[in-house]
Amino acid sequence: MDPDQRALKDGDLDTREEHLYRLLDRAKADGDASALAALRALVRDYPNYHRSLYSRAMNQADVFVDASLAEPLLAALADTRYNCQAWAAMGCAALRLPEAVPGLVALLERGDWMAQEQAVRALGLIGDESAVPALVPALWSEPEWLRERAADALASIGGEAALTALWEAFEHRGFTRIGYVASALSKFTPDVIPRLLAAADDDDPDLRYWAAVALGSTGDPSVVPTLERLMDQDKGQTVFDGWVSVAAKKALRTQRRIQAAIAARSGEDGDAVGPTG
Repeated sequence: MDPDQRALKDGDLDTREEHLYRLLDRAKADGDASALAALRALVRDYPNYHRSLYSRAMNQADVFVDASLAEPLLAALADTRYNCQAWAAMGCAALRLPEAVPGLVALLERGDWMAQEQAVRALGLIGDESAVPALVPALWSEPEWLRERAADALASIGGEAALTALWEAFEHRGFTRIGYVASALSKFTPDVIPRLLAAADDDDPDLRYWAAVALGSTGDPSVVPTLERLMDQDKGQTVFDGWVSVAAKKALRTQRRIQAAIAARSGEDGDAVGPTG
């Protein structure tokens, strides 16, 4: 057995964990072949290693996971006895593994908050639209962090079903503060902009407030006149004592920051490819 693999099995747990971190550092620094082999063996033969080593390794799955680990990751994702499903989900996320979707959806139904969080994150990264129906209930659930993660995942997945789910949560608010929904909707630019502009004229000040937040986050120049109007003229107040005009003012700042970032990136690209004289 390779000495690096042996060091993950021999000695007290603290010593093995220290060696694991050294392996991760070596793999990150220069793609050390022995370190990568040892880390992948840990995942491939996971039942033979301490759960602490597996979980710590998978916290940095992006460093070493590759396609050869798809099968053992799927096995660990379903392995309730080993009980490292949340960390297996991290590996599936790193691989963007479509075959993991059913197992990740199953984790959403568990009471394990860490498994739920990692499942939602992985589903967003994998981007399979078949996961949308399983994510929708999380938009209406407690705690708030789960709603936020679900909104992010739906925005990452995209598509009409995800947009419909987010718009439902936007229009028929189950919770007072839905900034995470507004942020997620902004990712559906340009299709969502007409809907948001219409919402900015709604009779409900709460809807106008969150429409302003979402419009600013799109970064689209076409939303500026609407945001300026809301800032200057809208005296509406929300149920949580927020002011539509203040939301619009902040949204304008957000829109300008996004445009400035776009311009800066364009300038950098131009410098990279432009004439050198």
